[in-house]
Amino acid sequence: MCGNTMSAPLPAIVPAARKATAAVIFLHGLGDTGHGWAEAFAGIRSSHIKYICPHAPVMPVTLNMNMAMPSWFDIIGLSPDSQEDEPGIKQAAENVKALIDQEVKNGIPSNRIILGGFSQGGALSLYTALTTQQKLAGVTALSCWLPLRASFPQLSAIAWGSSRRWSKCLGPCTHVGDLEEAPGSWFQIGSALEVVALLGVNQRMEDLSLCLSFFP
Repeated sequence: MCGNTMSAPLPAIVPAARKATAAVIFLHGLGDTGHGWAEAFAGIRSSHIKYICPHAPVMPVTLNMNMAMPSWFDIIGLSPDSQEDEPGIKQAAENVKALIDQEVKNGIPSNRIILGGFSQGGALSLYTALTTQQKLAGVTALSCWLPLRASFPQLSAIAWGSSRRWSKCLGPCTHVGDLEEAPGSWFQIGSALEVVALLGVNQRMEDLSLCLSFFP
């Protein structure tokens, strides 16, 4: 599971307490692993949901003076016009799509799978959700950005410039809000996804649990 040819450990998995009829695939942030998120999900899980927390491979990250750390793809800069690791982002997305396909083969329909992530993992989850051919149940993206945003001209209303303000336009709905005033919001959208949840940096695990609990 990586943005290049390096290998990574098998995902941390919290199995369903009974027959799994839905799944959450959640991607950690830069420098982290899936273990902490798996432990968190174990404390808030629903009995019919399988939680899959992959680990990014260890690779040099340009932004951090080429130090090697778990990373889904290389990050070159933080400004909106910084160069992006397009091959790494696209390969990482393909690897996440392979995870989705595997769960479908395991018997969980794609529309019963939520993709999510935090920071760099949230960015990858957004990009993957917008490029997959599978119809997902939704995507939960925490404190992140949309990679390769120029690839999505239909999302021209997106603005990611401020740490306190966000704008999201997916399908027919657009909403702009302040993260302190409206830290979590649902977006009903069109053909690709059913629900998008955007959460700010101060969200609690209880809020994340709510966003992942709409599966009956």
